[in-house]
Amino acid sequence: MMQQNTFKLFCVFCVIFCLSCNEKEVATHEWKTLKVTATAYNSFEYQTNTNPHITAFGDSLKPGYKYIAVSRDLLALGLEHNTPVTIEGLDGLYLVKDKMNRRWRNRIDIYMGTDVKAAKEWGRKKVTINYQVEIEKDSISSQPLKE
Repeated sequence: MMQQNTFKLFCVFCVIFCLSCNEKEVATHEWKTLKVTATAYNSFEYQTNTNPHITAFGDSLKPGYKYIAVSRDLLALGLEHNTPVTIEGLDGLYLVKDKMNRRWRNRIDIYMGTDVKAAKEWGRKKVTINYQVEIEKDSISSQPLKE
């Protein structure tokens, strides 16, 4: 009898577990698209400031990593610190790690470590970027469930 009750309890537990695994997930982030001017920069004092390896957010820049700086007007659009970004014409995912001088608008600056030649070859281009932003909590509750 005890063995039979244990088996029934085990079966109930398995059904509950399986049902909970099938719950629909609600998206908490969405991707936005924006057309910007993209330039490139390096870790040299003459291009940044007296401490070229530290960003305006306080992060350390490391050559080889995919980082960008954004003009300050883009911060209000959701391109905040550590926002993931894809850039038309470049592979991979970049992270927002720096802020540009206040004089720039609608612009990103792609970090190219110490490779000045690559930065010059990039030049200045109009590109489309995609970036991920967190959905406001109020709109999550009214959002359709993700399949």
